[in-house]
Amino acid sequence: MDIVVSVVDASKNGLNICAFAIGLLMFFCVSRSTSSLAFMGFTGTLTPRIGVLKYLKTLSLQGNGITGGIPKELGNLTNLNMLDLENNRLTGEIPSSLGNLKKLQFFLLDSNDLSGQIPDQLFEVSKYNFTGNKLNCGVNQRHPCAFDSADQGSSHKPKTGLIIGVIVGLVVIIFLCCLLFFWCKGSHKIYKPEVFVDVAGEVDRRIAFGQLKRFAWRELQIATDNFSEKNVLGQGGFGKVYKGVLADNTKVAVKRLTDYESPGGDAAFQREVEMISVAVHRNLLRLIGFCTTPTERLLVYPFMQNLSVAYRLREIKPGEAVLDWPTRKRVALGTARGLEYLHEHCNPKIIHRDVKAANVLLDEDFEAVVGDFGLAKLVDVRKTDVTTQVRGTMGHIAPEYLSTGKSSERTDVFGYGIMLLEIVTGQRAIDFSRLEEEDDVLLLDHVKKLEREKKLDAIVDRNLIKNYNMQEVEMMIQVALLCTQGTPEDRPLMSEVVRMLEGEGLAERWEEWQHVEVNRRQEYERLKRRFDWGEDSVYNQDAIELSGGR
Repeated sequence: MDIVVSVVDASKNGLNICAFAIGLLMFFCVSRSTSSLAFMGFTGTLTPRIGVLKYLKTLSLQGNGITGGIPKELGNLTNLNMLDLENNRLTGEIPSSLGNLKKLQFFLLDSNDLSGQIPDQLFEVSKYNFTGNKLNCGVNQRHPCAFDSADQGSSHKPKTGLIIGVIVGLVVIIFLCCLLFFWCKGSHKIYKPEVFVDVAGEVDRRIAFGQLKRFAWRELQIATDNFSEKNVLGQGGFGKVYKGVLADNTKVAVKRLTDYESPGGDAAFQREVEMISVAVHRNLLRLIGFCTTPTERLLVYPFMQNLSVAYRLREIKPGEAVLDWPTRKRVALGTARGLEYLHEHCNPKIIHRDVKAANVLLDEDFEAVVGDFGLAKLVDVRKTDVTTQVRGTMGHIAPEYLSTGKSSERTDVFGYGIMLLEIVTGQRAIDFSRLEEEDDVLLLDHVKKLEREKKLDAIVDRNLIKNYNMQEVEMMIQVALLCTQGTPEDRPLMSEVVRMLEGEGLAERWEEWQHVEVNRRQEYERLKRRFDWGEDSVYNQDAIELSGGR
């Protein structure tokens, strides 16, 4: 997968954002095939966050005004085969971590202000150039400072065709920049570029990754009509969400965080926000920007016009469409893919901690978009080495998280399983109205009982009016029960959940689960006979069930 993005840290170096946008736009209009961001007039330093771009193959930033050192995190880009940083103003030493780039074939650092020793591993690159620096090209100068396997040691000399191509490209870029500048000036709007990346496993669709923006407090105050209650979209453990309209008429959702603790203040919060913004997937809610003041923390997201899955299941107004069964299946799979990305493709992994239907939003095409991921880390930083404060919604919280405060990706899997039951039944995870008819307040216990009695059709959402495939309903419930096993290690990974929803490997896992359940219930019956509990005993089946695996 080829990904070419800007790695200049605009938040720290005062980079002109309008010029940055114009440069990127020109890159995609003129140089898409060259995988280059050369001669764009970038200034500032290279951000260490470049290390997260694991699939980057080409990084070409020559001919800019980049200063500072070369981040050691570049050594994490193990798929890199070309690194061109020539003709900048880089200083310091070449990090030894760059020796990890085993696939590197072209390495050009000439015409900078670097010093120190060159790691020996880098002399194994097919074509390199370190001239024009203060570098020591090996002990006793045993290495040449430039080498090209094609012309055996000649220095890196640009070919005539390349020079002509660069000149023509620059002329076109300058011309188009002028046109764009006057267009921007006339419309009084700043163009916000989109850099497209291909997500592993989703190569048929592309997603937009925009520049993270820092909003002014006043800007968001105006957008939300001073955070008017009439604009409240929802409220949860992390704060209220307000509908807003920016000055350019863009609709947004503004989350006003509460109960945050941020050691280091604004800088620490900003670092965490930037890490969350790196998680880019079509089934994850894209972060547009943020705002911080001495007393406030706000996050800005795109407005999802179809609101949440919970709303579409239980809160729709008369005349609004009910979620049909095909859409529910699509929501289940899309949510699973989003969580799989957070758990297995982000470094470090991101644990949601509050997976439920209310936190899965629906875009204009009713595709699932997981929201609120990473917020637990943003607002729940505690000075402890053991656990963190339990975050989540009763009925969705895994038993081990509730009892110990220790969360993992398997706690998210449990919450996802409960969300699947919400999708099938349309009901809440906890419903005290069921006390009038039975003892199962928890939706999970209620479904388990009906599954044992082979009465699953009684639990399917009545709003579907029998318009569903019962075999598919049973499959989704089976996946849900596998996800909500009492022991975290018994629960599947989200990648396994995705495969099961796609029809692979569910039968084997379900047969194993049934065997475990039979043994568990036999053990319960054995204990019941042994102690001969009567009807008046304070110990009963419900107590055992609620304290056991759910």
